[in-house]
Amino acid sequence: MALLDTDARPAAGPRKTSSARRPRRGAATHVPPLVVAFVLVPLLAEGFWVFWPALQGFYLAITDWDGISAAHLIGLGNFREMAHDTVFWHALANTAKWLVLFGGLSAVLGLGAALLLQQERRGVGFYRAALFLPVVFSLVATALVWQAMYQPDGLINQVLEGVGLDNLTRSWLADRDTALYAVLLPALWRQIGYVMVLYLAGLKGIDPMLYEAAKVDGASRLQQFRHVTLPQLKSVNAVVLSVIIIDSLRSFDVVWSLTRGGPYHSSELLSTYMYSTAFQSLRLGYGSALAVVIFLLAFGVIASYLVRAFREAD
Repeated sequence: MALLDTDARPAAGPRKTSSARRPRRGAATHVPPLVVAFVLVPLLAEGFWVFWPALQGFYLAITDWDGISAAHLIGLGNFREMAHDTVFWHALANTAKWLVLFGGLSAVLGLGAALLLQQERRGVGFYRAALFLPVVFSLVATALVWQAMYQPDGLINQVLEGVGLDNLTRSWLADRDTALYAVLLPALWRQIGYVMVLYLAGLKGIDPMLYEAAKVDGASRLQQFRHVTLPQLKSVNAVVLSVIIIDSLRSFDVVWSLTRGGPYHSSELLSTYMYSTAFQSLRLGYGSALAVVIFLLAFGVIASYLVRAFREAD
């Protein structure tokens, strides 16, 4: 019996407690130096090339500086001058018009293209690539191609003459009534493919069971789009809106390449007016003040939309 009792007992030895198995709370976690380098180096580069020049821009906005002599502070003098600058208000109106047309049309047409091309069928990859192809082109190269098409003897006027619409032919880029819209088309042509890709990614993430349940309930295609597709694309809409607003307010290449804001400021945007003021008129202080206005417009619109979206999500 003693032998049996001896064998039945567990062997004596050090017992591991739960506290020994767990790491101590508050113990420092070792981060490999390579990980720190991968995080720190891009952050330093971003701070040097982006954040520091942006802070300098805010400072220059309250100075009078021609880029050569020493800058001297003038407070809000640039902004007071801006309030009486007719070219600024004209550029602001054109920028608002550009934001509505460029943003609205690219979002609607990009979503429409994504809905048409979301189903995997024969040849759909070709159409996706064809719509996305303008995104990889340089905006300057795109503008040069469209400039040739807009010439009085260019493709657009030749097509209009060929179909008997001679009365519609004109110098598209030299006409004050059409210059802004003529510049808008190549920018829109390039933006639609980018927005389409964003919406395609969002549509791929929607659970197909939601559409099956909607069909069982007798929902039509329009009702499925309204009550299933749009609510599921809320996060994508926030991204698309941010991209569109930022691209609209910084649109410069295509406008400058085609019209340089003319004729008579009819296609002038805040971005082109800022560039011409700062680097052609050598008024870098006033140009920096225009840049601050562009930043505040972009930040205000995006922040207000995101706050409203987060409140609706909660």
